[in-house]
This record gives sequence, structure tokens and C-alpha cells, in this order.
Amino acid sequence: MDRVQRLASMIIVVACASATAELPISKTAGCLEGPMAQFGQYLGSWDIADTQLANDGSGWAPGPGARWDFVCIGDGAAVQDFWIPNGGNVGTNLRTYHPETESWDIAWAIKPAPGFTHITAALDPDTGNIVMHYKSPLPTPPRRITFFPADADGWKWHLEMSFDDEKTWTQVYRINATRRK
Repeated sequence: MDRVQRLASMIIVVACASATAELPISKTAGCLEGPMAQFGQYLGSWDIADTQLANDGSGWAPGPGARWDFVCIGDGAAVQDFWIPNGGNVGTNLRTYHPETESWDIAWAIKPAPGFTHITAALDPDTGNIVMHYKSPLPTPPRRITFFPADADGWKWHLEMSFDDEKTWTQVYRINATRRK
């Protein structure tokens, strides 16, 4: 990209940012209050260091890493994220909270998968963790995902699989998120 193209791209980005600055979609307070804060705590842009368990269970290997951006939609209507792995397919989640069930419905979509995956989640009040379960399509083996509470340095996330009809769970993928500078 030459200098003129870079300048034109920067102007477009600045124009788009200022055009949306006044829209309700750019407000974040609604995602930082009440139950919306459960996923609202992850708003922002994160660098991801990931590790994956070897297929034979012999140990952990580093993954390619990623970027994960979380945004507030409609001042608290939903939290959306964009999973941007290094060298992989980009995916997105749209997370909506249901006060009557005190749970989340999540739609996950990624290019190679047809349609979307429906996931549910709920806060574990004892640990502060958000535990997610696949609703449809159901993967084989069963999977669950746990988001751990964020702190000033970042947060952690684990994917587990069950190989015995959900009696026990084995971690197979781990994420360590740190805020992008």
C-alpha cells in the first residue's frame, strides 16, 4: 500500500469513528452495569496467548495466538466479540442476557462452519466464572467453556471436553488474554 492509499485509509477510519461517536451503538455504559457486566468486563481489545493439549494427552503446546475484541452493542443490548486468530478464520459471538432465566444466549459464527452455533452461559455466583455449554449443534465429545474474571492484567479462558458422558472434564485448550497496548 502506497502513502496515498494509507492516508486515504486513515481518513476513512477517522471519518467512520467520528460518524458513529454520537450513535447509541457507540455507548458502553449499559454493558458495564448489572448482569451485562458479566461479559462487559471483557470490553476492549486483547492479545491472546493460547496453548493446546496434544491429542495423546502428553503435554501442552503453544498455539498461534490471536486478537479478541469485545464491543458493547446498543448501550447494553448485547456484547459482541470478534475472534481474530493469527493465520486462521475470523469468528464472532453475539451475547444477549435474559433476566428471567439469569442466563445468556450466544450465537457463534465462523466462516468454515455452516450457520451458527447456539451456546448458553450462566454466571457461577460462587466463583465469578461464566460457564458456557453448547446447545446446538451438540458437539461430540461434549464441550464446555469457562471465562474467568478479568483483573487489571487480563483474564483466562478454558475449553474442556468430556470423554465419559460429562462425568469428568479435561482441559484441552487454554487462553491467556492481556489488554492490547
